[in-house]
Amino acid sequence: MIDYIQNSYLLQQVVIGILLLVSFRIARKVALKWLERLADNKRVSLQRKQFVIKSFNVASLGLFGAIFTIFLGIGFGDISLFLSSVFAVLGVALFAQWSILSNLTASILIFFVFPYRIGDMIKVAEKDADVSGELIDITMFHVLIRHEDGNIITYPNNLILQKGVTKILNHSGHSIEAKDKDSLNN
Repeated sequence: MIDYIQNSYLLQQVVIGILLLVSFRIARKVALKWLERLADNKRVSLQRKQFVIKSFNVASLGLFGAIFTIFLGIGFGDISLFLSSVFAVLGVALFAQWSILSNLTASILIFFVFPYRIGDMIKVAEKDADVSGELIDITMFHVLIRHEDGNIITYPNNLILQKGVTKILNHSGHSIEAKDKDSLNN
């Protein structure tokens, strides 16, 4: 019986498959808890948190599928025609919607690396317009900024990653230089 188990290729593949599946579920659960904690710390909206979690689930499933096929010995030659066809169709479809895709990708990047949080006063280095105010929300496609005059500015995610953003530490609306001049005069 033991010789049969050691020599059975099918049984070895089943055991490897089960171990991979269990490892995937544990790693995914740990990563999802980390993502939820990060979202809570950054005070992101529920919709954005759900979008990032869905994106993570799709990416992790794809990665798991690739690792699963490698460990089980399913050759890439067997599935390369199928995958190349799928990627060709997806490439054409996504190229047609490039701005939407770039904003969604930027939203994920903003989730992980954007140093500003909701409630911060920011100023985007935009030469044509005054894009400054309180950061009120970060959605999948736009960053929402409440200007000091009360208007809400929607600024695309992909552009906010390309421009310089300054965190305004003085919330009073007066420039720091003006305060220094007033204190010198008194």
